[in-house]
Amino acid sequence: MVAALGLMLAGVAACGTEAKGVCGVIVDSTSYADPATSRADVTSKLPPFAQDCDWIAFAAVTGSSESSTCRQDPVAIAATQSENPNDNPMVEDRVRAHRITEVLPRAVKLFDCPAEGQGSDVLGALRYLVKQLSAQRRPDQAHQIIVFSDLINNRGDLDINKLDLNEDARKQKIQELKNARLLPDLTGYAVVVHGFLREKTSSPDRFPLLEGFWKEAFEAAGATTADLL
Repeated sequence: MVAALGLMLAGVAACGTEAKGVCGVIVDSTSYADPATSRADVTSKLPPFAQDCDWIAFAAVTGSSESSTCRQDPVAIAATQSENPNDNPMVEDRVRAHRITEVLPRAVKLFDCPAEGQGSDVLGALRYLVKQLSAQRRPDQAHQIIVFSDLINNRGDLDINKLDLNEDARKQKIQELKNARLLPDLTGYAVVVHGFLREKTSSPDRFPLLEGFWKEAFEAAGATTADLL
């Protein structure tokens, strides 16, 4: 009885089917948003990602991501207990099929967020996303974040373009960010990034070092995996 009530209140655990994931989507509305390839990535990669989710939240990268006024409401994809009281898999499938159609339009709208200052606040978007996801976490569900961004954070305490990328300096910077609570709590999350350094404006020798920095930062934040594509 207690478990059933928990599922009703949560509204994110699938009825009649195995629970899927608690998920988050980040869309970079800054310079990353310009190339048609970036928008094509969202259109092609987000729908299959959403198939593995019961609940999805959204965040935009702007110049001030955490305080941004550019928001999209989360989508609860799984049928609730009231929508599917008999745990009918066919009802669940119908509800999911309808709700998933809401995901892509909401994500695409984030490409057109106002600039809200110069630069890209990637860490702020991650922190805002995790705040939404934290209330939905369930031990029996996967936790996944998909990021459409080049990860060129150049606002606040992290300016990628000026970052010292030798090994010790990278570790020190990540520890500073962690101590200042600027790294989001990604404990248990699998993270995949599409468009990492897409424009490759950095010198070629910095590319693998920047890749190393972000992988180490995601690991320090608690992510189980971090794929930079």
